[in-house]
Amino acid sequence: MKNDITRRQFVKMSGTGLVIAAAATSTGFQLLSAAELETTGFHPSVWLEVLPDNAVIVTVNKSEMGQGVYTSLPMIVADELDADWKNVRIDVAPAGDAYDAYKDPAWGTQSTGGSSSIRHMYEPLRKAGAAAREMLLIAAARTWKVAVKECAVDLGRVRHIKTNRMLAYGKLVKEASRLEVPQNPVLKKESQFRYIGREIPRLDVHDKVNGLAQFGIDSFVPSMLYAAIARPPAYGADLASADKDAARAVAGVQAVVPIHSGMAVCADTIDAAWKGRDALKANWQDPKHPALSNASLEKDFADRMNANGIIARNDGNVQDALNAASNKIEATYLLPYLSHATMEPMNCTVDVRKDSCDIWVPTQNQTGVLAIAAQLTGLKPEQIHVHTTFLGGGFGRRFERDFVEEALLLSLSTGKPVKLVWKREEDIQNDFYRPMNMSRIQGAVDKEGRAVAWSHKIVCPSIFARVFPQMMKEGIDSAAVEGVRDLEYEIPNVAVEYMRIDTPVPVGFWRSVGSSHNGFTVESFVDELSHAAQKDPLEFRLGLLKNHPRARKVLEVAAEKAGWGKPLARGQARGIAYQLSFGSYVAQVAEVSVNKKSGAITVHKVTCAVDCGSTVNPAIVSAQMMGCITMGLSAALKEKIEIANGGIKSENFADYELLRMEEAPEVDVHIVKSGEQLGGIGEPGLPPVAPAVANAVFKATGARIRQLPMKPETVLAAMKS
Repeated sequence: MKNDITRRQFVKMSGTGLVIAAAATSTGFQLLSAAELETTGFHPSVWLEVLPDNAVIVTVNKSEMGQGVYTSLPMIVADELDADWKNVRIDVAPAGDAYDAYKDPAWGTQSTGGSSSIRHMYEPLRKAGAAAREMLLIAAARTWKVAVKECAVDLGRVRHIKTNRMLAYGKLVKEASRLEVPQNPVLKKESQFRYIGREIPRLDVHDKVNGLAQFGIDSFVPSMLYAAIARPPAYGADLASADKDAARAVAGVQAVVPIHSGMAVCADTIDAAWKGRDALKANWQDPKHPALSNASLEKDFADRMNANGIIARNDGNVQDALNAASNKIEATYLLPYLSHATMEPMNCTVDVRKDSCDIWVPTQNQTGVLAIAAQLTGLKPEQIHVHTTFLGGGFGRRFERDFVEEALLLSLSTGKPVKLVWKREEDIQNDFYRPMNMSRIQGAVDKEGRAVAWSHKIVCPSIFARVFPQMMKEGIDSAAVEGVRDLEYEIPNVAVEYMRIDTPVPVGFWRSVGSSHNGFTVESFVDELSHAAQKDPLEFRLGLLKNHPRARKVLEVAAEKAGWGKPLARGQARGIAYQLSFGSYVAQVAEVSVNKKSGAITVHKVTCAVDCGSTVNPAIVSAQMMGCITMGLSAALKEKIEIANGGIKSENFADYELLRMEEAPEVDVHIVKSGEQLGGIGEPGLPPVAPAVANAVFKATGARIRQLPMKPETVLAAMKS
C-alpha cells in the first residue's frame, strides 16, 4: 500500500491508466477524468485508477484504526467496476496538497469518526466505480466496432456477448481514458452485487501479519531526535524548578525545550530522552484546583442537578403525569471519566524545514493536523505533507491534535526532525476523557403497566463546546443528549433537560460518545419501569415500540437467538437492552452470573442483533460488534479514572484496569437485513452491553446497579441496599 503519492504525481502517473475522481460540489458529486483534473479547480475526494497491468487502485480518504475501511471502501468501488478482487489495491489519501483534498463530502473535512466512513462514502464510491465500468464498456465496443449493449463486464474483463471475445480492463484503459466521464452512471442492482454483502478477506491483514504495516510509532526519519516531556501532575500547575544542566549532561541529550505542556528533552535515542527527563527532577507548584477529586466532582455534579438546565425535549406534560401517577420511580445514575487507553500511545514524527514540513502521524483528523501545522510553521498548506499511518486504536482520541502540536513545536525549536512518543502514564494522565455523567430519571406507569411519563435530567460536560462550538444549538451539546432527546419509546409525556458543567478535566469524543452514557441510563431505567409494571423486560419494551419496526426486530432477534425465557444454568440470568445510535439499531442479551460473596460478575455470553441497513462486509460488521462489546464490557466492569489532589491519579493498567482476555465472553452476532439507509457500525455495538449486564445482575441478585463500573464492591453495596 502506497501512502506518499501527491495529487500532482497521481495525475502525472495517470497518463497510462484510467482515472476517475469524485468531487463533492454544491449540486452533488461530479465525476472527473485525469485530464479534467488538470483544467478544473476541483480537488477530488475519491480517486480510482485502473492500470494497464489490470491493477485497480482505490485511494482511501479515511483512517484505518482497525475498523476495516481499507477493505470495505475498496469493495464498493470494485463491485460497481466488476473488478477482479485479487487485482485491487489501496493508496492512503494524502492530506498535504490542499485544504480541500479528499474531504468527506458530508463534513467538508478529511477526518474519520462518528461511524461515518461507509455512510458518507458509499454514494461517491459507487458512482466512481460505475462510471469507470461504463467507460471501459464503451472502449471495448469501439475497439470491436460493435454496439455497447452487446458488451458486458466480467470480473476485470469486458466480454462481447455474441462472440465471447474478451479484453482485460488493462488493455482498454488507454482508449477509455480519452472518453468523457458519465455523470449519472447506472448503478448495479443488489442482485448483481459481486462483493457487497459478502465476507471478503481484509486487504490490510497481510501487511499486519508480516510486519510491513506502518503505524505511527514505526515512523523513522534520518537524523531525527526523540522527545520526552515532563508534565505537571495537576491541572494548571506551574513549573517551580528543573535541573536543565543535569538533563543536558545525560549522554545523547541534544536540547531541553520549554513548551506550553511542560519541559521537553530531545535526544539521540528514546532511552536518553527518558533519562534526561528524569534528570530534570521537575518540581511543580500552585495547581489551580488542588482539591479536585472524584468526591469533589461527584458533589459538584449533584449540586448542578438541582439547578435549572436547558430543555432539550418537552412532550406532553410530564409533571402532571408524574403527580397523577400512583406507580412512579426515580433513579440517579453516575458514570465516571474514562480514558481511551489505545493500544498505541500518542505519537507523532515531524520534520519542519524552511520551505516544507512532513508529518507522520496516526490521526483521525488530517484537516486539523494540516491546519495546526500551517498555523505554527507559517508554511502554505501545499508545503505541508501529512502522512497518515495505521492507527493502533483511535476511539476518538486521535481526533485531537495536542500530541501533533507538541511534535511540531519541538521540530521548530530544534531545527531537526523530532519523534515524540508518549509513555502509557502520559497517555492515561493527559487524555481528553469520556465525560463524567450524572442522570436523574423519574418515570411512571399506569394501572395497565404502560409507561406514561419520563423525566430525564443530564448533568454532563460539553465536548462540542470546545471541539465544534458552532454546533452548540441553544446551549445544548447534541452528544450529551443523544439517545434521550430522540428516545424512540412511545411514552406520551417526555421531558429532557441538559445541565452543562465545566470542570478542569478535559473531555473529548470517546467511542459511541453520549450514547455510551445514555444507553446505560435509558435501558437501565426502562428495565426498572418494566419491573414496576410487573412485566417481562422484553415484552415491556416491545409494547413501547409499536411504531418502530427496526427496533422491535433487533430486540426480537437478539431475544430469540439468546433463548430468552428459556432456563439457564443455576445462578445465571439474562438481561436485555437496545440502542439506536449513528443510524444503526443494536440489541443485546447478556448472560451473567454473580458471586454473591465477592460481588464479582462473570459475563458468559452476549448475543447481539444489529440492523445497519445495508451491509458491505458482514465479517467486518461482526468484528466491530465484537470489538464494541469487549470495549463496552471493559468500561462497564472495570474502567474509571481516579482523580486526586487536582490531577489524574490513575497511571497505567495496574490502576486503570481493562477487561482481560480470560474475562471476555462468548459473543454471538446476528445481522438483521432491513435494506434501509446505511447506518454506522464502528460505535453502535457499545452502548447496549453495559445496561444488558446490569439488568442481568438485577435478575440474578435483585440489586440495581446505577453506578459504573460494576466492580465487586459496587455490586456488594447494591446488594446490601
